Amino acid sequence: MNFYFEASEVLNRLDAKEGSIKGILATLPENNRARTAALVIETLKYKSVLSDIIQASKLLTEEKKKITSLNLALVLVHDILLANGIQAGDGPIKQAILRHKTRLKSELQRIKIKRGVKSDLELAQSSDDRAAKIPRYVRVNTSMWSTEDAILFYTKRGFQLQDPFASSKGFQIDEHIPDLLAFNPAVQFRDDPSYKTGKIILQDKASCFSAFVLSPPCNDPNAVVIDATAAPGNKTSHLSALMGNMGKLYAFEKDKRRFSTLKMMLAKAACRNVEAINADFLTVDPSHPKYSLATHILLDPSCSGSGIVNRLDYLLEDEVEVVEEDRLNKLAAFQLMMIKHAMKFPHVQKIVYSTCSIHATENEHVVGRALQSDEAKSSRFKLAPRNDVLPKWNRRGQVEEMTGTGDADSLVRCSPGEDGTNGFFVSCFIREHNCVLPQAEPLKKKRKPETEEVAPEKRKKKRKKKVKIE
Repeated sequence: MNFYFEASEVLNRLDAKEGSIKGILATLPENNRARTAALVIETLKYKSVLSDIIQASKLLTEEKKKITSLNLALVLVHDILLANGIQAGDGPIKQAILRHKTRLKSELQRIKIKRGVKSDLELAQSSDDRAAKIPRYVRVNTSMWSTEDAILFYTKRGFQLQDPFASSKGFQIDEHIPDLLAFNPAVQFRDDPSYKTGKIILQDKASCFSAFVLSPPCNDPNAVVIDATAAPGNKTSHLSALMGNMGKLYAFEKDKRRFSTLKMMLAKAACRNVEAINADFLTVDPSHPKYSLATHILLDPSCSGSGIVNRLDYLLEDEVEVVEEDRLNKLAAFQLMMIKHAMKFPHVQKIVYSTCSIHATENEHVVGRALQSDEAKSSRFKLAPRNDVLPKWNRRGQVEEMTGTGDADSLVRCSPGEDGTNGFFVSCFIREHNCVLPQAEPLKKKRKPETEEVAPEKRKKKRKKKVKIE
C-alpha cells in the first residue's frame, strides 16, 4: 500500500504547484520511480473522469475514516477500474475500495454512455497537439564522450541521419546548439544505456540556450561561474561540459529535496568541477571570497512555466491554463530581485536571465526594469548585442514590450508549436568595457548563507552549521 501513498503524495505536490510532473517524479527513489511514475501519469490522464466517479459513488463520504484524501482515492480507483486491480495485500484501505467496486464500475459505465464512447481509452485527456511538433532532443554529455561517438553509437543501433519526422529511426544534428541531437518524438530513452549512465541528457533545445548564450570560460582552471537556481541540474551539467569540466562552478539550490535531485544528476553526469550548495542565492554575499570571483552567472529562476507544452504537463493544463496577474507580478518581482543581486558581484561580466514563460511580464518587462535599476546603472550593465545571443535564431524579443529600455533584437524568444521547442525566453546582460566594481560591501551576517557544500575534493573539517532556507 506504500506504493499508493507515494503516488498520492506526488499528486499532492502537483496540486501545491511544487514543480512540473517530470521534475517531481525525478525526486522519487530510483528503484521504484518507473512504477510510481506510470501510475501517476495514467491517473492524471483520467483524473477528471475518476473524480466524477468518486463523487457520484460517495466513496469519500462513506469511507472517510479509511480513505483520507481525494488523491489517494484517485490512484486506488484508477487501478481497480482501469488497470489490473489494486496491487497490495488485503487491508482496511483495500477493503474499503472493494466494498464500492460494483458502484464504481456502474458510474464508469454511466459516464461512457453519457459521453458516447465505447472504450476507456476514449475517456483519457488528449495531449497538446503542439508537443507532437517538438523532436525528442538529446544533448550529448561531452564530459563523458564526444558527439561523434554518440552519432556512431546510434547509427549502429539502426538510427539514420535524416529528418527525425521523416522516419521513426531518423535523427539529426541541431543547427543552433553544438552537441544536441534531435530524434523522432516517439523515441524513448529511459532504457537506453547511454541515458542510464549519464552520457546523454534529455533536454529541450530551448533549455540549452541559457548555458550556450552564457558561454562560460572553457578549459580554464581559474574560471569561476555561478548557477543561481541549479536543480534539477540539466543546465548545470551543460555549463560544466562547456567549461571542459574545469574551473569552479557553484550551483545553488535552496530546496532540500530538489538539492538531492541536483546532487544525483551531477554525479550521474560526471560533473567534477561543480560545487553544489544548499542555499538561497539571494542570501549569498557578493563580497564572499569565493563567490565574488564569479565572472559569469546563470539565472533561470522560478516562473509561470506557461511556455511548457511537453508530453507530460499538458495533463495539468486545466489547472494552469489561466495565470493570475497577481501571481505573474509576484514572480516578476522575484525574478528582478535575482538579476539585481547578480549585478552586485564585483567581477561578473555576463549574466544570462531565462524563463520558460511566454508572458512579457516575466520576460521583456523584467529585463526593462533591470536595465533601469540602480544596480545596472552603477555597474554599467547593458544588453549584449544580437551577434552574441544566437544571431541566427529568428524569433526575437517583442519590440512593443521594450519601450525605451533596450533593443528587443538582443532578446531571444521561442514559440511552442512554431519553433520546434517549448516556449522560452533568453536575455544576456554584459558589463560595459569589462568594468570591475570595487569590492562590494559585505551583507549583514543574518543574511549570510549557511550552506551544505558538495565538492569533489577533500577539505579540512569545519564546524558544521545549520542550513538556512528562506
